[in-house]
Amino acid sequence: MSRVPQGPSRRHLLAGALAAVSAAVTGCSADSSASASGGSKQLRIGYFAFPSGDLIVKNRKLLEKALPDYKISWIKFDSGASVNQAFIGGSLDVAALGSSPFARGVSGGSPIPYKVAWILDVAGENEALIARKATGISDVAGLKGRKIATPFASTSHYSLLAALETAGLKPSDVELIDLQPQPILAAWQRGDIDAAYVWLPTLDELRTTGTQLTSSKEVGAAGKPTLDLAVVSDDLITRDPQAIVAWREAEAEALRLIKSDPDGTVKAVAAELGISSADAKAQLAQGVFLTPEQVVSADWLGTDDSPGKLLAYVTDTGRFLAGQKQIDAAPSADVVREAFYLKGLSDVLK
Repeated sequence: MSRVPQGPSRRHLLAGALAAVSAAVTGCSADSSASASGGSKQLRIGYFAFPSGDLIVKNRKLLEKALPDYKISWIKFDSGASVNQAFIGGSLDVAALGSSPFARGVSGGSPIPYKVAWILDVAGENEALIARKATGISDVAGLKGRKIATPFASTSHYSLLAALETAGLKPSDVELIDLQPQPILAAWQRGDIDAAYVWLPTLDELRTTGTQLTSSKEVGAAGKPTLDLAVVSDDLITRDPQAIVAWREAEAEALRLIKSDPDGTVKAVAAELGISSADAKAQLAQGVFLTPEQVVSADWLGTDDSPGKLLAYVTDTGRFLAGQKQIDAAPSADVVREAFYLKGLSDVLK
């Protein structure tokens, strides 16, 4: 059996930053590339091919309309670990990032220079643990001694560890394998793994030949919720806070559109992901999307100088990861609070 290794050191992350960013940018169109040197008239945004307000903002060009003099660059990433590396390398201004990799990022003596400034969604049935039907496994406890794949340092990884703990299993009771979503699918099809904890759209492909054992909705209800956050670099906060205002307003509009224009939302997500409208609608139904009013409430991110319950969620996540030996030490609540950018947050409701 293999034990999950500790999270990579900040030095190793920095060493991998250039390669990670280069790989991420390769999939972008030529007009979406941007100099890593930064500048007041550009925004480099990291996003995931995953249903969220980001896809609506991108598809409807809400930022381009709000900031016509800016070069808006959208760079696709596969995991939060890669996003963390890119921020260390100074190659992003704004990005989607799961709550677990965010907790990792603010831990240690040299926290990554970014701050959470928005909530994209709360993980629900769009992240789940699936076992291959051929294994006959029907519950999490049945995974003892089995091979389970998940992207390490992701929200799925965190939820998997939480699910194993609830079932009375230690990480050393299973063989955990670090794979990104597409390699997970390939390993699944070859029969190299017995189970996987991953997110959409790979998740839906696994469901066709697998049995769902639990989901992030269930793990969250049991006390360990995960979220897709949006973080902004410290550099952007210093040099261009007005760009953050425009970006937040665009994200708030996207959340409103998810509620008020479901057909348009499905069309936008289908176009961005290259899938059918039926598949886009099904994927959207599995996520939990807050309203802007909920995002800035005490139940979630909070407003201005009053952080909401997200502070406790991230702090608890850090403690859990430290207990699982995923990070050397948990960040304190004060450290996590310093990584919240709440200034002007309530203005999105005006």
